[in-house]
Formats: sequence, C-alpha cells, structure tokens
Amino acid sequence: VKSEGPKLVPFFKATCVYFVLWLPTSSPSWFSALIKCLPIFCLWVFLLAHGINFLVSHRSASRILAGLIFSAVGDAFLIWQEQGYFIHGLLMFGITHILYSSAFGMKPLDLKAGLLMGVVSSSCYAFLYSYLSGPFTYLVAVYIALIGFMGWRAMAGVQLCNDLWTWTKLSACVGAMLFMVSDLTIALNEFCFPVPYSRFIIMATYYAAQMLIALSAVETRDEEDFRKRS
Repeated sequence: VKSEGPKLVPFFKATCVYFVLWLPTSSPSWFSALIKCLPIFCLWVFLLAHGINFLVSHRSASRILAGLIFSAVGDAFLIWQEQGYFIHGLLMFGITHILYSSAFGMKPLDLKAGLLMGVVSSSCYAFLYSYLSGPFTYLVAVYIALIGFMGWRAMAGVQLCNDLWTWTKLSACVGAMLFMVSDLTIALNEFCFPVPYSRFIIMATYYAAQMLIALSAVETRDEEDFRKRS
C-alpha cells in the first residue's frame, strides 16, 4: 500500500473529476470522452511508472496495459453509442477481455471455477436472450463468453482453499467480478429495462475493476517465497 498508493493518486483524482463534472451523455463531445477516459489514462501511467523493463519482463503486466489501452478506445466509442458506435465499443472491450485472460494465464486450470462461471454466464445470456434481436443476439453471446472466460481465469488464480493466493491474484479476481457487474448493468439498461442509478453503478464498478486489475499486474510478494509455498 505504501509503495503503490501514491502512484494511484492521479487515478483517484481523475475519477473524482469524472463524478463531479458528471457530463451529460445526451451531448457527447471530445471533452466528455477525455474526462471519461482520464482515469484509464492514469492507470496507463501507473503501470508505466514501474518502468519499461518491468513491462517487458512481465508479460502479464504488458498485456494488462494493452487491455487498458483498448478499454480507453472502447470508452470513447461508447460516448457516441447513440450515433451507432455501441458495437465498436463492444468489440474493443471484447479484445480487452482476451488480453486480460491471457495475462491471468491458464494455470491452475480449476475446472470447478470454470463450471461456476459457465453457469453464471449462461444464466445471464438466457435472461437477456428474449430482449435481443438482430446481430446483438450473437454479439452479446460472444461478449458474455469472453468476459465469462476472463472471470474464470481470474477466479482460478486465487486458490483460497489451498492457501496459495497472493494479493495480486485476489485483486484480479475481485476486479474481474466488478467488471462483470458493470457490463451486466449496461446490458440490462441497454436491452431490457431502465436500471435506477445505472450510470453511477456502471462507472463506479468499472473504474474500481480497472484499478484492481491494474494492481494485479504489480508484484507485491516475493516470487521465490510464492514458489516455495507452491
């Protein structure tokens, strides 16, 4: 906390700026896109502050940085979603989830976590299905599969029962779950029915998710010690 906390101060300030200004979505502009993306830009800086050598030597960190870049592009597209750019945003975040899944890795496999996430993802799509039409019937299915897979890989890394968890892996897991809450709220609000305080729920969980996933890229425990315990 002492070492990473100060590096996150710009992110918290940028997040506060977003919620204080609370720019209307009815009049999208480049300024509103900048304010919305600013916290994500700060997370870029947070990772870059650890040095290029750190990003080069840690593939997971570089992939999370790439995911944050695609997230910012997706955020910008969603500013103009009423002008037909919702699918573009969906595509950008789909790529983000692929990059995050790659960063979390495939070990340990943990099929139980995969089954649980499969049931949750399938249930969400089954609920949304009757509200979907046209290309969204397939696009939403693919997107849910991607974010569900990302959630599985983040959850699988924790291993609380085996006492092999690290704070970084727990951070990734909580971040992935919050990301799913944020996107489910978007889907409900966009395709099903108005969700009260939807924008606040979406953005609060989204920013928290991105921060926790960015934190998961930072090594907070001695790797040698972790390997001994494994």
